[in-house]
Amino acid sequence: MEEANKSVVSEFIFQGLCTSRELQIFLLLPFSTLYLMTVVGNLFVVILIITDHHLHSPMYFLLANLSFIDFCLSSVTTPKLTTDLVKDNKTISFGGCMSQILCVHFFGGGEMVLLVTMAYDRYVAICRPLHYTNIMNKQKCIWLVLISWIIGFVHAMSQLILILELPFCGPRVIDSFFCDIPLVMKLACTDTDTLGIVINADSGVLATTCFILLLISYTYILLTVQLRSKDGSSKALSTCTSHIVVVVLFFGPCIFIYLWPVNITWIDKFLAVFYTVITPLLNPAIYTLRNKDIKNAIKKLRNHR
Repeated sequence: MEEANKSVVSEFIFQGLCTSRELQIFLLLPFSTLYLMTVVGNLFVVILIITDHHLHSPMYFLLANLSFIDFCLSSVTTPKLTTDLVKDNKTISFGGCMSQILCVHFFGGGEMVLLVTMAYDRYVAICRPLHYTNIMNKQKCIWLVLISWIIGFVHAMSQLILILELPFCGPRVIDSFFCDIPLVMKLACTDTDTLGIVINADSGVLATTCFILLLISYTYILLTVQLRSKDGSSKALSTCTSHIVVVVLFFGPCIFIYLWPVNITWIDKFLAVFYTVITPLLNPAIYTLRNKDIKNAIKKLRNHR
């Protein structure tokens, strides 16, 4: 064990999405385009909400934070994935690998808690409309966002500390396009079964708790909406539908990867691509396409130009 600790692996090698050189070249343009659209889409939503005073409400403040987190989450893995498509030797330094683990769990964990906060905001707006302004005041919104960032950071650090304790001395090939904890653990020169249970429990508890809270919130909201008149509840229902779609798209792959016992490489890769590349792009699209306030803000922007 002492020898294992002395000989530390300085870099890891990614196998990437596939082995076919032709397919990798073919995927270069789609992934580059997806990342560009993600960056432009999410930053546009953030800037639009900051600059338009009609969007200075708790719901849009939380949406701006969600878009910023999506931009960050996508930027952790997608640029590296895209540049590696044209490389034969897909390497990442040990420090770079640990940084990816930290950032993916930081932004991913933060987004989970932020989605719960957004559900709470909708619950207050729909189920307690008369008290909405008092409950969701500016100070409380800032605290809720700070709590989501803090929980994401604590979760990420707890994962990273456990991984940093492992000795890496032999195999260094990761069958993926980024440093995912279960795959990195397999390369450790020691038995990681117990540690794997602890790490999966850490991620699983956070994801499952947030998902259950979201299910309870939206079930209560939808029941409340159903009991009201159709005219007054159509906008609320539309907003909640957008939120629910985002929740399912984000939590589905995460829960499957960390809680599903069967390890099928191509499915894991597809789901990893989905929640690190596709979902950050879909979020701004889902919210903007179905939201009248955002559409009106975009129209005003066009008219000013």
